[in-house]
Amino acid sequence: MISTAIGLLIGGLVGAGCWWLTSDAFGVDALARTNYRGAPVVTGVGILIPVTVVLVVAAGRLVIAADDVIVSWDRLAAGTFVAAAGFCLLGLFDDVAGVGQSGGFRGHVASLRHGRVSSGMLKLVGGAAVGILTVSVLQQDNGTVVGLLRDGATVALAANLGNLFDRAPGRATKFTATLFVVLAAVAATSWLFVPAVAVGAGVGLLAPDLREKAMLGDAGSNVMGAMCGIAALVAFPAAPARWIVLAVLVGLNLLSEAVSFSAVIDAVAPLRWFDRLGSQRR
Repeated sequence: MISTAIGLLIGGLVGAGCWWLTSDAFGVDALARTNYRGAPVVTGVGILIPVTVVLVVAAGRLVIAADDVIVSWDRLAAGTFVAAAGFCLLGLFDDVAGVGQSGGFRGHVASLRHGRVSSGMLKLVGGAAVGILTVSVLQQDNGTVVGLLRDGATVALAANLGNLFDRAPGRATKFTATLFVVLAAVAATSWLFVPAVAVGAGVGLLAPDLREKAMLGDAGSNVMGAMCGIAALVAFPAAPARWIVLAVLVGLNLLSEAVSFSAVIDAVAPLRWFDRLGSQRR
């Protein structure tokens, strides 16, 4: 758990530093949006999460290069990067190309009926592939096709769930980071250092998000969710527990088609307080 805390701290510092250095670069028309209050914001800043992962892991590899060994904190580095880069790329495409498209699975299916593949559908299909590739690199699939499909779906559905929370300033970051910390506590291993760096980077971008200057966008919220999926696989290595995790994720994703998470959060006082903590909403 100590290595996870260190990863969160390092990721937060590097992520915040990346925003401080590159914030002006996001001021382009393709990323310009208007939020729920009519304030101008930029989207897609979640791309700084995989950038942070690359910078931190590269620095760490230089430090341990002389020993010619893979230490425990570095064990999930490759899989984490695959997930971060893959889901960020798909999310960024949806951030830029998905403006004005119908949201939700039903909207994407409706587009297919009209002979058009929406950016969201591409993200869903591509996300499933990224999930499978992530698990194969992580070697968390128990060596079977069924295990690979199950655990790949876990990562992909967790990524999509993170995106479903991206409906208010800071919400996706708060809820995914909290879930990640809980899962890391259950896992109690140093393996989650690199996923923690990714989550920490998202937390490092929380300030401009809460000030309504920038949004993680799908490029970031999908990555934050995917890190929770990876943490769940580490926390629950037994097959029965993983099937339960997958069932919960399937249920929540399906529930989102019929129930507004925003309405639920607003109706439950503790969730509402946490959701609005630090934001300009009242």
